[in-house]
Amino acid sequence: MPTPPRRPARPPRQHPARPPVQRKRSRCAMRVVTSLSVVVLAAAGVGHAVVTGVDADIDRVNPFKDMKNRPAQGDGMNVLLVGTDGRERISRAERRKYRLGGLPCRCTDTVMIVHISQDRKRASIVSLPRDSYAETPAHTDRRTGERHRPHALKLNAAYVEGGPQLTVRTVENMTRVKIDHYLEVDFTSFMKTVDELGGVRICTVRPLKDSHTGLNLPAGEHDLNGGQALQYVRSRHIDGTADLSRMQRQQRFLAALVERATSSGVLLNPMKFRDVTQTVLGSVRADKGFGPGKLVDLGWAMRNFSPSSSEFVTVPIGRMDFPVKGIGSTLKWDAKKSERIFRALREDKPLAPHHTPSKAVRVDVAPQQIRVQVENGTTTPGLGRHIDHALSATGFNTTGVPTNARDRSVDHTLITYDPGWNRSAKSLAAALPGSRSRAVKGQGPTLRVIAGSDFERVAKVRAEDARHGEARVVTGDEVGCP
Repeated sequence: MPTPPRRPARPPRQHPARPPVQRKRSRCAMRVVTSLSVVVLAAAGVGHAVVTGVDADIDRVNPFKDMKNRPAQGDGMNVLLVGTDGRERISRAERRKYRLGGLPCRCTDTVMIVHISQDRKRASIVSLPRDSYAETPAHTDRRTGERHRPHALKLNAAYVEGGPQLTVRTVENMTRVKIDHYLEVDFTSFMKTVDELGGVRICTVRPLKDSHTGLNLPAGEHDLNGGQALQYVRSRHIDGTADLSRMQRQQRFLAALVERATSSGVLLNPMKFRDVTQTVLGSVRADKGFGPGKLVDLGWAMRNFSPSSSEFVTVPIGRMDFPVKGIGSTLKWDAKKSERIFRALREDKPLAPHHTPSKAVRVDVAPQQIRVQVENGTTTPGLGRHIDHALSATGFNTTGVPTNARDRSVDHTLITYDPGWNRSAKSLAAALPGSRSRAVKGQGPTLRVIAGSDFERVAKVRAEDARHGEARVVTGDEVGCP
């Protein structure tokens, strides 16, 4: 096929179907990450000549075959990104190093809808938990050939029974959002893509350790290579929130990948852009409508895309442990809250129309879980009450009854805490910049703040607490490193 002519200085008028974002495949968010990365990388606008050659490397699938009664077409583009296990394509040494033992599950371990707005200025990413309670339409089991009536299952099992087509049909039935493109990515593509970009930087407010994946990160900033990034997005056994906290880490990783791709010079280097694109597309599956032409068109339109242009949310959960006979425990969506999110996708609107990026400092323990008694250690009238009100306003569970400290000549604001509540003390210290902390055995669950003459302000803090299934919309620059 001849190389298309060089593109004009601005996007052509014809703006047919929207190009694809990218997809994912494996138990990790790598899938989504990898997928979205290609879209961002395409922002270089380097032209068809650089990426046309990779079209033959894409494994094609037809997830829309014979589909009827589909949702109405809306504005913008919706890409279903799924991740299926591809560990058999990774070397034995890497499988051992990154704890990728066992057999592939042959199911979708990660499912996301990526919506690219019609004006190509916004990307909305909605995470659909793999254990979501789902009701699949009538279909033929691709393994046994048996004809199934509509029945309940976990969302990730739709792929097992009916492959990409049943996965798309099930998601469309649950969300009433029409899927325009289908993308799948595997472990291999994910790891190599991250390495091609030179790694990504991740920030964590607390140590992350998972014996299942081998992840072991102390609190702070970390530059992760492909294998380490895979551990980061796969880990489910760091705390009691399993997939929900993992999806939050996946969102952070996506933001970090976007930041890396847009700031590393990859977009300005046609050869590097080609190498990364070939790495990603060499191990994906996509619908026939996903091709180099659309990729470049979308990249051109999104050339000014940045982390703040993306917004992330997980489908709101109404019930965390919804039992289904023969299936086990599932996650039941909150019908009303979920519908608001999917309506926004259908109507091509922001997930949170009036959302203002939070400037709050991320902490490990939510302030709502921390009991605080404030004492005024100075002679300044009303200082204790002021601090009590300010801490309460940012979420801390204050007593509401500040007192005067025995010592009224305190120079440095001090936090005292029982050693058993050291994580809570760190969250409180983040809200009181410049304060000092001291452990006091036997103090109990209530933390004490003794205000000193150096007190300046109370900073806002927040915690990503997935335990309650909250659907907080965040932008890419919020979930990335400060």
